[in-house]
Amino acid sequence: MARLKAFQGVVQQNADIADSVVVYIEEAHPSDGWMSTDAPYQIPKHRCLEDRLNAAQLMHLEVPGCLVVADSMENSSNAAYGAYFDRLYILQDGKIVYQGGRGPEGYRISENCALHSTVPS
Repeated sequence: MARLKAFQGVVQQNADIADSVVVYIEEAHPSDGWMSTDAPYQIPKHRCLEDRLNAAQLMHLEVPGCLVVADSMENSSNAAYGAYFDRLYILQDGKIVYQGGRGPEGYRISENCALHSTVPS
C-alpha cells in the first residue's frame, strides 16, 4: 500500500497529460495464505471474479480519481505484463513507451523523474 501513495502522486502530477489505470491482479498476501503483517485489509484468496471485484473496490479507495479494473480469474493481464506484485507501464498511442521493473524489488516509482524525457511528445 505504501507504493500506492507514491503512485497516487504520479497520477496527480501527470493528470493533465495522462490517464491512469490500476489493474488489480491476484492478491499477493491473502488473509488465508501468506499474509503481510502490515496489510491494511484482510482480503482472502479470490475464489471467483466477484471476490476479485470486491477487492478491487478496496483498491479504488487507495487511488481515488484513478480507474481501477480487475484481471480475469485466469490472470491473463498478470501473465502478459509480468505484473506480480506490481509494475508500472506507460503507453502512448497504444504502444508501451516505458516499462518499470517487476515489483516489489524492481518497482521504482522514482524513475518517474526521467519519464518526461522518455515519453515522446
